[in-house]
Amino acid sequence: MYNGVFWLIIAFIIIEFVIERWVSKLNAGWFGKPIPDVLSGVFDADKYAKQQSYSLTNYRFGVLTASFSVVVSLVALFFGLYGWLDTYLRVWIAQEVWLCLAFFGVIMLVNTILDIPFDYYRTFVIEEKFGFNKATKGVFWGDQAKNLLLSAVMGGVLLGLITAVYVACPTYFWLLAWLLISAFSLFMTMFYSEWIVPMFNKQTPLEAGELRDAIEQFAQKAGFELTNIYVIDGSKRSTKANAYFSGLGAKKRIVLYDTLIKELTTQEIVAVLAHEIGHYKHKHTRSMIVVSLLSNLLMFALLGFFVASPQLSAAMGGEQPSFHLGVMAFGILYSPVSTMLGLIINALSRKNEYQADAYAASYGLGEDLIGALKKLSATSLSNLQPHPAFVFVHYSHPTLLQRILAIKEK
Repeated sequence: MYNGVFWLIIAFIIIEFVIERWVSKLNAGWFGKPIPDVLSGVFDADKYAKQQSYSLTNYRFGVLTASFSVVVSLVALFFGLYGWLDTYLRVWIAQEVWLCLAFFGVIMLVNTILDIPFDYYRTFVIEEKFGFNKATKGVFWGDQAKNLLLSAVMGGVLLGLITAVYVACPTYFWLLAWLLISAFSLFMTMFYSEWIVPMFNKQTPLEAGELRDAIEQFAQKAGFELTNIYVIDGSKRSTKANAYFSGLGAKKRIVLYDTLIKELTTQEIVAVLAHEIGHYKHKHTRSMIVVSLLSNLLMFALLGFFVASPQLSAAMGGEQPSFHLGVMAFGILYSPVSTMLGLIINALSRKNEYQADAYAASYGLGEDLIGALKKLSATSLSNLQPHPAFVFVHYSHPTLLQRILAIKEK
């Protein structure tokens, strides 16, 4: 059990934890820095103090949750709990596909049980304390049940198919599994907002009026065919506001949170949507899909090469080679590669955000977009001065300061 691969897995878990804690500590060290003049007006003195308290609370809570997660992982590995579970399930299940589903099903259930207290505390203590939470306990538990059901059904079907592919064709498993996941990802891109979101939120077409007229007028000016504009009841769970663009081709739609409509002026909302249309015009959605597919291809190619190694299963405490133990071990060993790819993807995403901002500014909506960004940052108590290292590692968007300075240069 305690072979070279085992100690490599332990090293990767600890190193990743230490680096993440170090980056987060650097970020926390910047709390309270003076706000640049260009960001004046986002917070008054009282709200800035509240924002600092919110950031510090989330930092401390993050230390707690990350530490707990690492301790659980290390205990499970050192005591061979994954191998024990594999051995126990084999007494009852012989077929490889069902064995894999049962193995990951138990792990998913245990993880959910362990995560729920933290999710509950985050929602009903932290978010409640700072005035964000609007979810009732009924909504919270309903979301937990729906997420578990979705994960079990959709994840179970995908995992079962992937395992079946491995059993039937191990030589080309990596390619066939990648094609399967790629097809699923594209399907979800097309239909997520239409099929999955309604399970959690109500979406209604934006009613006729000043806002819809202004959006449609801009879309016509920009040469963007837009018929699907929806409002989502985000206030059901939080006061935080957002808007997003989903789907491809005829399935594309723009979704506005009702909290966004409440907080922003008509022109500011148009500016936000101009930004989203800018993503479409620059083909950012398609290019990021391609990047995601290629990164998945690399992952599956490496998985196909290593998953059958007996050393992987042994490192997880398994008494015999198994697909699911190999997948678990590979997932941890792949984390440095995944982290590096994540840094690249975040950098590309930040570049795309600048381009989308510039697109909105090209239509004379720069100041309106700045106003919208400031209001959104204020309503969500965003950290206006994150440490550059934290931004580099975690941010898929430039900071508010970076975006405002870039827009003003246009």
